[in-house]
Amino acid sequence: MKIVVIGGTGLIGSKIVAQLREQGHEALPASPNTGVNSVTGEGLDQALKGARVVIDVSNSPSFEEEAATQFFRDSTRNLLAAEARAGVGCHVALSVVGTDRLLESGYFRAKQAQERLIQAGAAPYSIVHATQFFEFAKSIADFSTQNDVIRLPPVLIQPIAAIDVASAVAAVALSPAVNGTVEVAGPAEMPIATFVRARR
Repeated sequence: MKIVVIGGTGLIGSKIVAQLREQGHEALPASPNTGVNSVTGEGLDQALKGARVVIDVSNSPSFEEEAATQFFRDSTRNLLAAEARAGVGCHVALSVVGTDRLLESGYFRAKQAQERLIQAGAAPYSIVHATQFFEFAKSIADFSTQNDVIRLPPVLIQPIAAIDVASAVAAVALSPAVNGTVEVAGPAEMPIATFVRARR
């Protein structure tokens, strides 16, 4: 089965492509590095020819609300239109646990805009909500550091490894569309400070 992975050369996408290929599927990594740009639409029609499933794990290069919203809106609209032209049977997207609850985050509002477009589209879909990746601990620490002091909220998180996220997304893509969300998380809750300290 041909499966196109938008963002297929990144942290999660490259792992999804490798896993799908190991299972005998024709997995095509699609990103600007491979001549496919979902934001501009460049290369989409050619890449999606013969595809049964499209997996979107692309991400905005900016976490600022306006830029991120524009990225997800343009990319998702282009993808859904190209999928309709190509007769793709299922759209799978990776998102974040809590997008519907943490509305003070401009980035989460941008992800919500992406999810609403998918939900309103004509194609069957599955949205995978994942918790924070272990691989992002250092960037969280760097973002939270001011004057050599790391300031973190007293909250629990349930981090997950990127390889496990990739496995979950691949499994969802190979299953019938749920027309809803599937949540995946790491095996144990921990204070965010412990998470950052252990991975820094």
